[in-house]
Amino acid sequence: MVSGLGPCYDFSRPVEVAKGDTLQDPLTLKHEADAALERSADRLRLLLKEATARLDPFPPFPGAFFAYGIEVDAPGAESPDRGCVVLAPDGELYELQMKQSVPEFEFEMADPVAMRDEDLKPLDLHPRDYLIYAYNALGIIVELLLEREAEGRG
Repeated sequence: MVSGLGPCYDFSRPVEVAKGDTLQDPLTLKHEADAALERSADRLRLLLKEATARLDPFPPFPGAFFAYGIEVDAPGAESPDRGCVVLAPDGELYELQMKQSVPEFEFEMADPVAMRDEDLKPLDLHPRDYLIYAYNALGIIVELLLEREAEGRG
């Protein structure tokens, strides 16, 4: 049941959105759809933060020295401009950028840890894309929580 619509909502009659506006106007339809996406993304953001807070300890990102994160795929929302998307311990989605510095001179001693640069770049996703990433991230968190719960009972 959709909140506020009730079980017997009549979808054949126009919906009053704001004073004098109805969903018959094409732009009003678009604005209402955008608002619905925003509300869904906001709700999923809260659920993701709550679920992430329960995952203690939070797993480190595989192969990273400093970054903690869980890689999240989002079929249909990928972008060639976006690299590896991870869920961080704060419950937010980031692009993980890993770089390796090269010593300037051959004779310089190279400390692999000191040469490593790992950055979490905040993502500014359209709500449509955020929904896909966040939903998939929530699924991963739930699986991890269930695994930990089963290990605790086993």
